[in-house]
Amino acid sequence: MSNRLRVFFVLLVALLACSSLAFAQYRQLAATRTSGAGPVPDLSGVWMERADAITFSKTEPALQPGAAAQFRAAKPGYGPRATADSQDPILSCQPPGMPRILLIPFPMQIVQLPGEVIMLFEYDHMVRHISLDRREHSKEFGPTWMGDSIGRWEGNTLVVDTIGLNEESWLDQVGHPHSDALHIVERIRRVDRETLQIDITFDDPKAYVKPWTGQQVFTLKPTWHLAEYVCEDNMSEPRR
Repeated sequence: MSNRLRVFFVLLVALLACSSLAFAQYRQLAATRTSGAGPVPDLSGVWMERADAITFSKTEPALQPGAAAQFRAAKPGYGPRATADSQDPILSCQPPGMPRILLIPFPMQIVQLPGEVIMLFEYDHMVRHISLDRREHSKEFGPTWMGDSIGRWEGNTLVVDTIGLNEESWLDQVGHPHSDALHIVERIRRVDRETLQIDITFDDPKAYVKPWTGQQVFTLKPTWHLAEYVCEDNMSEPRR
């Protein structure tokens, strides 16, 4: 072997070693990134919402007069006020928005990255980005269906703060309205290996007399994967 070829092989081996070391360090950083009190919990996986949940709270929140009139006028397809001529916005393929997407009976997948948590929803390919690197909400965009979400770790809980939501969607399946002032704080944690719990605080002074709380629970589905579901292809009847 010539000296030139020998030098080439030495450099190639060194480059591969450095690349492997850098990749290993990146994986270690992603795995051991801390919340101030230990390793960040793993929320990743495919999760399915609890089958009996059509609203977040069993206690009826106190509405402002205008929002109360909206609620009375709503014609949901679920719950005690369900009607055959429902005017539920999602029946015309309007996006469910946030937080109602958490009640839609389709699975979601959580993907964790060092600076971001991503929620992928099977229903209509909806995607939610939760930034872990920002401490302030973006001022570059107007109200959207999913809003602007920023998160931080508090022990084993991911605390997510969301604003910037448009007022076109219902909060839940039974027709609770909201305004563009809606501010949501979620506390997301893995209660055990099989269970993901999201505790939600709703603050919307335009629509509700005071902040109120709710909850949604998901079950891990380790053998599931997200399928393709497009609302326009399934207009005949909702899944439940």
